[in-house]
Amino acid sequence: MYDEILLPVAPDGDTSRAVPHVVALAERYDARIHVLAIVDTLEEAIGDPQLETLTERLETAAHDRVHEVRSELDERGIDADAHVHRGTPHEAIRTAVEDLDVDLVVMPTHSREGLERVLLGSVTERIIRQSPVPVLSVPME
Repeated sequence: MYDEILLPVAPDGDTSRAVPHVVALAERYDARIHVLAIVDTLEEAIGDPQLETLTERLETAAHDRVHEVRSELDERGIDADAHVHRGTPHEAIRTAVEDLDVDLVVMPTHSREGLERVLLGSVTERIIRQSPVPVLSVPME
């Protein structure tokens, strides 16, 4: 049923509660996990040369994070690949779903309220509404 599972992670985000769900699904369905971090390219759209350094730091953090999560999955005997993409998070996740032929997305979620939610929006909410595959939302708080 689920052969390819996508686990999007934030470079500085917590996945501690999502990993057990991914492990259980991977074991049950003998699935491969794709750990994905996205480097938000909003900075690039602004065109400020000073932001290039920020983008490079974000990309390094993203690579470190996906390899950390992949190593954790490998230690548990789960097949996992690490991916880092550039773009807006919800668009990059949707593209990865199609490109990697994903059957399920497991999204760690962080509760935001008030102005923070209005300004930042909810990547998970957008993915749930727009995804062509099922989405499992795992609260991190």
